[in-house]
Amino acid sequence: MHPDLTAFLDSGDLSDPAVAGFLAGTGTPLAEVGALTFLWHGQADAVQILRWIHAGVDTQAFDRVPHSNLWHLRLPVQDEGRFEYKLSIARHGGEDWILDPANPNRAGDPFGENSVAMTLGYQRPDWSIEKGSPRGTLETIEIDSASFGQKRTETVYLPAHFQRDQNRPLVIIHDGGDYDDYADLTISLDNLIAAGEIPPVVAVLIQAGDRISEYPRGRRHARYVVSELLPAITARYPISDRPRDRILLGASLGAVASLATAFRFPGVFGGLILKSGSFVLNRARLKHRTHPVFHRVARLVQVLHRAPNLQDTRAFISTGELEGLADENRALAEFLDRRGVNVLFKSSWDGHHWHNWRDQLRDALQWVLHEDRDD
Repeated sequence: MHPDLTAFLDSGDLSDPAVAGFLAGTGTPLAEVGALTFLWHGQADAVQILRWIHAGVDTQAFDRVPHSNLWHLRLPVQDEGRFEYKLSIARHGGEDWILDPANPNRAGDPFGENSVAMTLGYQRPDWSIEKGSPRGTLETIEIDSASFGQKRTETVYLPAHFQRDQNRPLVIIHDGGDYDDYADLTISLDNLIAAGEIPPVVAVLIQAGDRISEYPRGRRHARYVVSELLPAITARYPISDRPRDRILLGASLGAVASLATAFRFPGVFGGLILKSGSFVLNRARLKHRTHPVFHRVARLVQVLHRAPNLQDTRAFISTGELEGLADENRALAEFLDRRGVNVLFKSSWDGHHWHNWRDQLRDALQWVLHEDRDD
């Protein structure tokens, strides 16, 4: 047991007021080297933790301290990592999924909020926290898309003190609205630019209406990005015409869309940031992936195998060791390296979560925007 829990149990007072006081003073989870201890206080038939890891839901049961309403669970973990979870509380034949009431750390996504467990040594990047840096501005641009037969409205981030007398690098960010809502995108850009850690960039925050259908198929989306969105952006803003200053960024299926666009239009973009891509390079793995989207992605990857190599391109590829896609993204890094791409691969002890993708943003942008492209 964690030493704090051992000391409390040794005190001998396991009454509800004592347990409540203990939790109020310590919170949960309790971190130590290689382990986290989760605590819950209340009447229940069973308590479990639900972790969003390994492409599914992992459950582990709590133990109840005898003669009390205190439940505890000690999990082995890797230090300097994090994951998201909920608690399952079973009572009277029913089950409720709840946020951990003793843990104030939360993370959101389009499906709601989760509690966040941070292992020993994990720290949120300082540059992702609001600190009063000069703020960029957000504008909208309307694209009359022949590819999709509709008008599309995209959001454009302009750095603070934006002036039109100097061409800027361009970063096109898939699911950019979600990235801003759940991963502190514009706060991070403001801070990184103000600190001089990245150059002032113009960013387009793409938000597809039906990403599951649009991103894996790739052809229409790539045509929209290169033939419609890019000309509209370069006509309105001073954007560098060097491919190395034009970046595609995406997470999950957004990474698939980014890579497909780069291969379908070689030479247009010189930088790729691919986070936790939903790739399937080994078709034998499809038997473990029942969702039809993975079969569409696998067919797309087969097309990429036959495409010409990407020249003068940098790619940052990242994955979470807990998300069930780590092997696929390692294989992707090796595939692109064989195709002549200058690849930087990084992994973290995390899941398929927006905060994981946030934490890798600085390293990713610094890699693809590096001035010396021959190193």
